[in-house]
Order: sequence, then C-alpha cells, then structure tokens
Amino acid sequence: MISVENITKSFGNRVLFEGVSFKINPRERIGLVGRNGHGKTTLFRLMAGEKSMDNGAIVIPRNYRIGYVRQQIEFTEKTVLEEGMRGLPESEHDHIWKVEKILTGLGFSQADMEEDPLEFSGGYQVRLNLAKVLVSEPDLLLLDEPTNYLDITSIRWVERFLLNWPHEVMLITHNRSFMDKIITHTLGIHRGKVRKIAGNTGKYYAQLAQDEEIYEKTRANDERRRKEVEQFITRFRAKARLANMVQSRIKTLKKTEKLERLEKIKSLDFSFKSSPFSGKHVMTAKDLSFSYQPDKPLIRNFNISIGSGERICIVGKNGKGKTTLLKLLAGAITPQQGEVTYNPRITKGVFEQTNIRSLVDTRTVEEEMLSSHSDVDRQAARNICGAMMFEGDDALKKISVLSGGEKSRVMLGKLLVTPANLLLLDEPTNHLDMESCDALLAAIDSFEGVVIMVTHNEMFLHALARRLIVFRNNRIEVFAGSYGDFLEKVGWEYESSAQKPEGEQAVLKMTKKELRRRRSEIITERGKVLKPLEQGIAKAENDIERFEDELSELNQAMQEASRNQDGKKIVGFSRSIHKCRSEIDRIFDELEKLTGFLEEKLAKFEKKLEELEN
Repeated sequence: MISVENITKSFGNRVLFEGVSFKINPRERIGLVGRNGHGKTTLFRLMAGEKSMDNGAIVIPRNYRIGYVRQQIEFTEKTVLEEGMRGLPESEHDHIWKVEKILTGLGFSQADMEEDPLEFSGGYQVRLNLAKVLVSEPDLLLLDEPTNYLDITSIRWVERFLLNWPHEVMLITHNRSFMDKIITHTLGIHRGKVRKIAGNTGKYYAQLAQDEEIYEKTRANDERRRKEVEQFITRFRAKARLANMVQSRIKTLKKTEKLERLEKIKSLDFSFKSSPFSGKHVMTAKDLSFSYQPDKPLIRNFNISIGSGERICIVGKNGKGKTTLLKLLAGAITPQQGEVTYNPRITKGVFEQTNIRSLVDTRTVEEEMLSSHSDVDRQAARNICGAMMFEGDDALKKISVLSGGEKSRVMLGKLLVTPANLLLLDEPTNHLDMESCDALLAAIDSFEGVVIMVTHNEMFLHALARRLIVFRNNRIEVFAGSYGDFLEKVGWEYESSAQKPEGEQAVLKMTKKELRRRRSEIITERGKVLKPLEQGIAKAENDIERFEDELSELNQAMQEASRNQDGKKIVGFSRSIHKCRSEIDRIFDELEKLTGFLEEKLAKFEKKLEELEN
C-alpha cells in the first residue's frame, strides 16, 4: 500500500495542490482526473520520484517497484525485441514469449520486432517504452495518456491487459470510456484538493456536482444569516438594555467562518456553426485509389455515397490509410485514380492534426480567429476565444508560446467561426482533457450537417457512428450500422475465437521442458492473483457480519428511544442505522464484484492450463 500524506506542490506563485492525502490499496486501479494544467502529470512525477514536493511525504513499502512510462527515448539495443527484453525482471531474462505477446498487442508485427527501434516513428517508440514497463511487472503502474499513440485495436488490447493486471494501476487519459472500463476507483484533482471515491468517473463527477451545489446553498444561507446579524447589531448597538445581546452576536459573527464564493472554472462551451443545406445527396467517392509508394497502395478502388445528416466514423489500425482517406474525401489531396464529387451547396469544415502547422507563430489567438472568415469581427473573434478557454489577455497570446493542446483548441476555434454543413475531423480529441472531450461530443452531436471522423475513442464511436469505414484484413469495408452492431456482427479480426493472437500460437512451439516451466509459472501467477481476492472476500464477509451485529444493537436502542420518546436519541440512532445499512449494501456490492472477479480469474487460469495440456 502507498500512502500519500499531506503533500503540497506549487510552481512560483501558483499552487497546484495543497494538503493532499490518499492511499493506494492492493489491486486498486485508479483513474486520475482533472482539467489540463491542474497537476495530474506532476502528481505522477512526484510518485515516481522525478520531482520533489514542497511539503508532505509519499510513503512507499520497501522493495515496492513503480513503473512509469517515460516520453524520453533511450534505446541501446539493435532490435525492437531485444530492447523490449531490457524491461524483463532479472529472474525472467529469457522469457521472450512474454515480450513478444506484449509487443504484438501493442501493434508490432513479427517483422517489426527484428527492426532497429530508432527507425520507427515517435509514436511507436513510446509504445516500445510502454512495452518495457509492462513486461517489468511493477507493483504500481503509472500510465499517463497511454492511448495517445495507439490505434483502436491496440487500445482494446491494453484494456483487456489492464483488467487482468494483478497489481495496482494509476491511469491518466482523456478517453472516458477506456478509463471507466478499467478503473475500480476515481481520484480527482479539483480546486487544489484531491478526492478519491470507489467507482467510475460518472459517479465522481455526479458527487462533485452535488457537493458544490450543497456548498453554494450553504454559503448563500450563511450569507443571509450574516446580513441579518449585522443588521441587528447596527440597529440595536446604541440600546443599553440590549448591549449583552449585541455583544453576543458580535462574538458569534467573529467566530463564524465565512464561506467564499466558488471560483468559476473555465470549460469549453461551444457549438459548430451550421450552414443551411436542404438536399439529400452530399458527396460521392468513386473508385478512389492512392499510394505514397507505387508498390504499397493505401487506398484501392474505394466507393461510397453519403447523404445528408450522416454520421460516419473511420476506424482501423494506424498506418493503414485512415488520415489519407479523410484527406481524399476533404479534397486536400488528389486521388491517383477515381474522383470525389460534392453537392455544389456543400461547405466543408476540416480539422486535421497536421493543420496546426498552418498557424502563424507571430499572430495572436485573436488574430488567428479573425483570419478564419471574412464575416468574423473582433467581438465574434473574442467570443470564440472565450469559448476555447482563451479569455481576457489569454486571447492576446502569440501562437509561438502555446502548447500542443492549446494549438488544437485554436484550430477548433477557427473551425467554429466558419459556417459548414460537412465536418471532416481527424482525431479531434487528441490533446483535449476529459471535460473538453465531453463538450466536443455534445457539439458534434447537435451539429445539423454531415460528420465524417477518424477516431479511436470508443465513447465517440458508440455515441455518434451510424456507418463505419473500417480498415481491416488489408482492405476497406463500409459497414452499415452502429459501432455496437459492428462489434457484435463482425468484430476485430484478432479478437475472433477462430484466430489466436501470435503470443498464444507460440505456445504450440514449446518444448516439454518449456511447457513444464510455463505450467509452473501459470500456477504461481494464479496463486498471486487469487490470494488477494480470497482474502478480500473473507474480509468482506467478516465486515458484513460485524455491521449486521451493530445494526441489530442499533435497532434495539432505537426501539428503547422510541418507547421513551427521546427525540434527540431517535435522530442520532436513525442516522447511525442509515449509515450502517449503507455500509452493508456497499460491502455486499464489493463482495459480489470480488466473487465474480475470482470466478472469472479462476476460469481464465484453468483455460490457460488446459491449453498447455492440449
């Protein structure tokens, strides 16, 4: 168990968080949430020992290992596989199969594993860093935006991997659906404080909204009572016979803590500007073909017809041509064969990550908005700046000083000021925090025109997609239906029961000695995984029995108080009974989860052993 005790961290005059305390218990998977710039990554670096705190302490057990995926690239080996093996614990230095399995899940082919890691893109190099940390099997895994460089198939693989992780995890991601599928607890940084609750992000934000509503109502009531007391003091200060009452109220007023009004937190709040369109047909792509290398065609004979109001998402592995297809449909590049035709009344709005390079470093954010469309005046530009969280003087910041996330918001803002009836969006959620992703999803959902979007975010896919363009099995398919329909009826090829991942196929090639060793490893791992679950179940059962005994005593005391008509005791016992019942309900829910988890894990280990025997 890790204990974070009363830590404070500031940069200059800005306090990120103050007096923060929480614990990480065995097997907890914690989602760390909070707005960009509120200190999520800083907290990770403090826990990893890469930064020092101003006050407080982080207590870590002896021999407890923390794995933190770094963005810096420090490769020393000649192949991806050899570099990945550097992450293995000393006792498992020859477990090649484990490294191959994780690299495969993260999107590396067998051929890739023999290549020089320095030859890969930055995204794949970060994946390799992730693989090295995963194979090291630390006690606590710190993952900061692990999905940023992953395609949808790798994201789904990491999701399953983390659900089976036998230790602790802390996760930062803007992808709410990914986080909610994995975590057991949510840890939120909000207004310089940290709160941890059991449950997903939805439960956390609902609790946060409720608490702030109660705070504001309490503050308003306190303010009203304070004014009443001040009026009494002013009115009767000169009355000698009321002097004692006046002094009493003055003392009460001094002792009463004044609650300050909550500062309004900036958040994205916007909508796309729709251009009227009354036709049924929007655009047609006929026999599109395109390649960057003559012997490696990306797009071949692609056809699609798109009608008004459609929501189409482009999905598939990285490097297969999704962005290229979007550029073809947007008219940003010319097909080598075929053509794209648009209804003449179509007005396009395009968001693409590489378009950030089109921003002029010497311009301010406001000037970039003004340059977007001839109809935009200074007030309209300022309004959009405010909607994109560039309020006041922030709108006068030069583009050159902005972060990648801020530049993405500028690009979104430029898109907002341009009336459009066809939006073409390439991974628009990159660099946005979770709250901003929610705002973007709402804006896209309410847009009246057509949306064609490349995304790996399954929350967006489930919420928006009504047709899919799918890159799979080395071809492009158009699927008529929602993303849920696609997973149910087609699914991703590597998840098919008829096709095992390469890591599992490797088992078939093991010698008898390797099989015995592998069987021993599975049994050892089973013990490590199941023992904490069994202990958790036993503890939950004991806690339920203890609370039920306490509830019985409280009910008897309540009956006695009722007979005596002792109102004060009745209120107190009523609260205690409610609290006790709530605890019993909570523990029963936890027991149900633990029992289900135990059965699921046990079945998986039995399946692994059965596969080895066969």
